[in-house]
Amino acid sequence: MVIQHKLKQKTRQFIKSKHMLSGITIASFLESTIVPIPLEAILVPLMQARREKLWLIALMATVGCILGALLGYALGYYLFETVGNWVINNFFSAEQFENVKQKMHEQGFWFVITLGIVPIPFQIAMLAAGATKYSLTLFLIASAISRSIRYFGLAIVVYYAGNQAERIISQHKTKTIIGLTIIVLGAWALSLMA
Repeated sequence: MVIQHKLKQKTRQFIKSKHMLSGITIASFLESTIVPIPLEAILVPLMQARREKLWLIALMATVGCILGALLGYALGYYLFETVGNWVINNFFSAEQFENVKQKMHEQGFWFVITLGIVPIPFQIAMLAAGATKYSLTLFLIASAISRSIRYFGLAIVVYYAGNQAERIISQHKTKTIIGLTIIVLGAWALSLMA
């Protein structure tokens, strides 16, 4: 809570800055790669204050995240051989990692979309996609879809709810994530049947 409060204070200063859009892109890049702080704490107040740039803010957040996803993919692709055993030993068992690799090969697109929406660190999807040499094109498309749902979804709530958006998002965040996850998993299941 203290971190979120400080972020909100800094956001208020940042709102009128001429570097606001580039700053959002950088913040999104960092959030998707190394900073485990939800970007929503910055985006929603910013979108409320700068409604004239609402859709551009969502777009720049999406772009920043996709750039971060590219970096994460590259790290998994090029460095997993070097640090892979350390990652497996500290975060997975060898069996769990083999399961993730198999899921990436069989259902990587839906796996990436799901991890891009649910509140699980997206870094898992990035590293797994790179480490398994999953199609970069499909990975980027899935990343763009999932992160667009996330950021443009916030923009839609702000567009319709205005200053009540933060309260509404806070009240309905869990239900929304569950609903979106069910929709994605349902689409995933349908794709397997086709």
